Amino acid sequence: MRPSRRRTLNRLAALVAAIPLAGCDKLSRAPWFTRLLGAAEPLNHAVQRVVSPSTSMAREFTPADLSPEFRSNGTADPENDDYQDLAENGFADWKLEVAGLVEHPLALSLADLRAMPSRTQITRHDCVEGWSAIGQWTGVPLAAVLQRAGLRREARYLVFYCADPMEGTPESAYYESIGLDDAFHPQTILAYGLNGRDLPVANGAPLRLRVERQLGYKMAKYVMRIEAVESFARIAGGKGGYWEDRGYEWYAGI
Repeated sequence: MRPSRRRTLNRLAALVAAIPLAGCDKLSRAPWFTRLLGAAEPLNHAVQRVVSPSTSMAREFTPADLSPEFRSNGTADPENDDYQDLAENGFADWKLEVAGLVEHPLALSLADLRAMPSRTQITRHDCVEGWSAIGQWTGVPLAAVLQRAGLRREARYLVFYCADPMEGTPESAYYESIGLDDAFHPQTILAYGLNGRDLPVANGAPLRLRVERQLGYKMAKYVMRIEAVESFARIAGGKGGYWEDRGYEWYAGI
C-alpha cells in the first residue's frame, strides 16, 4: 500500500475516533449519533488491521527527538486517599494485582516488575485533543506478565483498573481495556520509567500502560489491577473503558 494512502486511511480512522471527543457534548448524546459511531467502529477496526496488522511496529525515535517536557494530561495527582498513602511511601507497599481468567493470580511489587525482562522505547504519544509528545519509556513487556499469570483459554480482553477517580468517587475510577493482539505486541509495556527516571506521579506513577499503536486515552495511568475477561458485559457501562462508556470508540488505533 502506498504511503500516501496509508496516511489517509490512518487519519480517517483517527478522525472517526476523535469525533465524540471534540467537545460536541450535545451531539454525542444524541441517540442517532451514538448509533452512527457504533456502526463506524467495526469499519475503523477493519481499516486499521489492513493498514497496520497486529505484527506492525509503531515508529521509534532517537534521544535527539525527545520532547522538552512530556505533558501530563487528565489526572495529574489522584484524589484517592489510598493512592496518596502509597505515594508518600514511594510506592514501596504498592502491588499490581493480575486476576480474572488466569491460571496463576499475581500480586507484583515494583521490585518484582523491575526484576523481570525490560524494554526501553522512544515513541510518540498522540492525544485525541490534538497534541503529541515524544518520550522514552521503560517497563516490563505486558506479554511477560501474562505468561507468568497464564491466560485461560476463554480470556479475550485485559481490563486495567486505575487509582484516579474521575468524578470524585471510587465507583468512577478510570479503567481501560485492550485485546490480546495488542496485549502481546512487543511494544506494549507496563511502564515504570520515563526519560531515564522513575515515572512521575503526573504521568501515571507507579505504573502506566503503553500501547503504542493506539491513541493516548487507551494508555491507562495509575494502574492498580489487571483483569483478564471474556467480555465487558458486566463491567461498568459494558463498553470496555471509562470514556468508551461515554461514547468514545473502544478501538482507537492510529
